[in-house]
Amino acid sequence: MKPLTQTFDRINKRLIRIYGDHLPEGYTDRFLATIEKYTTPGETGNKWNESDVVLITYGDSIINTGNPGLRVLGRFLNRHLAQVMSFVHILPFYPYTSDDGFSVVDYKAVNPELGDWEDVKKLGQDFKLMFDLVINHISQKSTWFRNYLQGKDPGKDYFIEVEPDTDLTKVIRPRSLPLLTPFETTRGRRHVWTTFSDDQIDLNFSNPEVLLEMVKVLLHYLENGASMIRMDAIAFLWKETGTACLHLPETHEVVKLLRDVMELVNPKSILLTETNVPNKENLSYFGAGDEAHMVYQFSLPPLLLHALFSGNARYFNRWAASIPALKDNCTFFNFTASHDGIGVRPLEGLLPDEELAELIQGITASGGMISTRRQNDGSDSPYEMNITYLDAMKRTKNGADDLQLERFLASQTVMMEMKGVPAFYIHSLLGTHNYQEGVEKTGRARTINRRKWEESEIEALLDQDTSHAKILGELKRRISIRKSQPAFHPDGDQQVVDAGKELIAIKRISPDQSREILCLTNVTDKIQHIEADNIDGYDLLKDSKVELENNQLTLQPYQTMWLV
Repeated sequence: MKPLTQTFDRINKRLIRIYGDHLPEGYTDRFLATIEKYTTPGETGNKWNESDVVLITYGDSIINTGNPGLRVLGRFLNRHLAQVMSFVHILPFYPYTSDDGFSVVDYKAVNPELGDWEDVKKLGQDFKLMFDLVINHISQKSTWFRNYLQGKDPGKDYFIEVEPDTDLTKVIRPRSLPLLTPFETTRGRRHVWTTFSDDQIDLNFSNPEVLLEMVKVLLHYLENGASMIRMDAIAFLWKETGTACLHLPETHEVVKLLRDVMELVNPKSILLTETNVPNKENLSYFGAGDEAHMVYQFSLPPLLLHALFSGNARYFNRWAASIPALKDNCTFFNFTASHDGIGVRPLEGLLPDEELAELIQGITASGGMISTRRQNDGSDSPYEMNITYLDAMKRTKNGADDLQLERFLASQTVMMEMKGVPAFYIHSLLGTHNYQEGVEKTGRARTINRRKWEESEIEALLDQDTSHAKILGELKRRISIRKSQPAFHPDGDQQVVDAGKELIAIKRISPDQSREILCLTNVTDKIQHIEADNIDGYDLLKDSKVELENNQLTLQPYQTMWLV
């Protein structure tokens, strides 16, 4: 019982740090009693290894009319990705009213169009599952918010009211929309905090009851099969007027508390924070090794895109060399694409403005769009690039060419070799192009990367000699190679080798130091020759011994080698 007592003591101290004198009498006892109901002896040990790969998908990314989405998805994944993916991140599968699931009506229910909890658990028999805890906000159609409007419990004190003339200019915004939204209540008109939209009402975590309710939701997810919990928009959690309302100390303390809860209930579970912010701020969510187990590598997608667009890996290599060593039980969540766009804020301080401007021009020329956010001075600035990662590879700064597929495969392979756990958005695996028709239907830029494939249509494409089949087949092959190599263990070392701006050169070393892999990628559309005095090995990707000519190693445009 000693570890349990120590964790309870730590949780008590965290609650005091968060609420201080505002912590209600008896609250800590109720909090701990809630957790204790779910606490059972659990297996400890490593949370991840080199065989772990994550799939990111909506519950209805593959559809078949009349069939619940989760069953269709399970059928598709077992047909094509069994033994390839270890984790499946099912994007919010709860009843919702907007933002494709991120405006939740009922946290503890499954959207009936997708199925029910038994369908979720069935998928969990074949894959470890990641659920979203949409912790910052809730739908205005939720019971809590409807109760707030009527002055009833639970809910009447769960939201943040602010007088409209309050100075909120310091608040950092992720959108170019009003921060406050007026609603008519039984007490008259009230202005309520809405960081993301007027249908996503921010929860008031300065009320300890809100935190307790969200912990109950977290426990419900762990009980129903979640091995990993993604903390959506966690950086905005705590609000205090007169501040930026981003990354406040209370927010970090809440993340640490939730980690304590998860490790107590399921010691092998993983807490992942989603903070689409500049690099240094993003890394802060590791804390001192006591906060997130895993943090999104948000600077990776735009910097890698820039390297392949410009043919210049200088900025990517500089950033990669700066990635810090991590504490035990901490690693990165590496990705290039997700349901959202490619973030621009993670480039702050890493890429010159003129380079970003040129990249944005290239994205729009490839059919992409640019979403903006509201600055403190009232102006709007780029926030994310909305485009599929495949179509982001349509051109370089020199224009369009016929090397899109090679560039795309290079991007996915570099992502796989980086220290951490690799994650693939389903539309990257399926070679999905920009869904312009969807944007026209919804009027939302993010729909460009959220196509829903008819099961019969995508199966037919994967059955033929199409780009979709080529991409999926080749990525599966490379993933399988990666999974067999201890040097790619997330806890292994990563060293950036200076091989010039035309190359990304990364050495990965297994945790026991017994295996090394030198990863070389040509980021240009020209053949590159490398002096190979110290290279004499085997290329895992080509499954052949390295051949040198005049003591030089030759890489074709956008070719990657994994040398052992």
